[in-house]
Amino acid sequence: MTGTGPSPAAGRAVAEYRIEDLAHASGATVRTIRAYQDRGLLPTPERRGRANVYRDTHLARLRQIADLLDRGYTLASIKELLEAWDTGRGLGGVLGLVAEVHGPWTDERADRITRAELNVKFGGVPDEQAVTEAVDLGVLERIPGRNDEFLVPSPQELAVAVELYAAGVPLSAISGHLRELRGQVEQIASRFLEFTTEHVFARYLGHRPPTDADASEAASMVRRLRPLAQQTVDAELARAMRTFATRHLEHHLTTEEPFTSGAHATTPVVVALPPTTITAVERLVGREGASAFIAAAAEREVQARTLDVLASSHANADQIDQMG
Repeated sequence: MTGTGPSPAAGRAVAEYRIEDLAHASGATVRTIRAYQDRGLLPTPERRGRANVYRDTHLARLRQIADLLDRGYTLASIKELLEAWDTGRGLGGVLGLVAEVHGPWTDERADRITRAELNVKFGGVPDEQAVTEAVDLGVLERIPGRNDEFLVPSPQELAVAVELYAAGVPLSAISGHLRELRGQVEQIASRFLEFTTEHVFARYLGHRPPTDADASEAASMVRRLRPLAQQTVDAELARAMRTFATRHLEHHLTTEEPFTSGAHATTPVVVALPPTTITAVERLVGREGASAFIAAAAEREVQARTLDVLASSHANADQIDQMG
């Protein structure tokens, strides 16, 4: 980096960089800087003799680009944002919205755990396959240069796995359950975002990128709505668990048939039979076999009526064909 004399406008020294110095200061490579210039992401540097001269504005821009890339933005979308900034539409609100959306969506703080501590929590025997699975799922994150230590993004999630394992659930079953649960939760999150975008955020997204004022207001709205998704899911999960846990308990206390709690689950219906019918059945098959006999009779009746319906439908179809 080389310094210049005082700036006429600011009355202070203005930093100047050769491209190699700018690369060192920003963490980008010389090749990357030239690629950004070709794509119009960087202001044109001053040409001085045979060299290009860069300033702090270029360094700030490179840091903005790096930050947006880290947040998942493409170079094309970054260019749109930066062009809005360059045309005076403002970028402060947009960057505030970006920071708000990419901020933490939970009060939980990440923790660290050593491999030895991990082994103790899960039976004391190292299980490399389980560790690899946990890393793939994001339950654990490897720390560069530290083979004996992991980052734990959600200590609560790891604690749940520890409790399930202690209760006798195999690690492979825990990871499989988490994968299934994660897919379902991601659908809920996607639907919540679609819902809020349609009914709340659509008015802020009329421009691409949004104006500075709209982006600032949208960021404020994100802060207000951030806890709603989790609160809604917590309330609905509690309601569903109460309902299905009660059904599970009642079922296992009264019958040996498998219980289904999904979309096809039905609440048992109590059918009152005339006492004379029950007495007749008991005389025929005995009291112990009465329930099974009545169930079998009902099943045969259902099957007979189903066949009747199918036969009737087939006959009607034949009549229609003959009329045609």
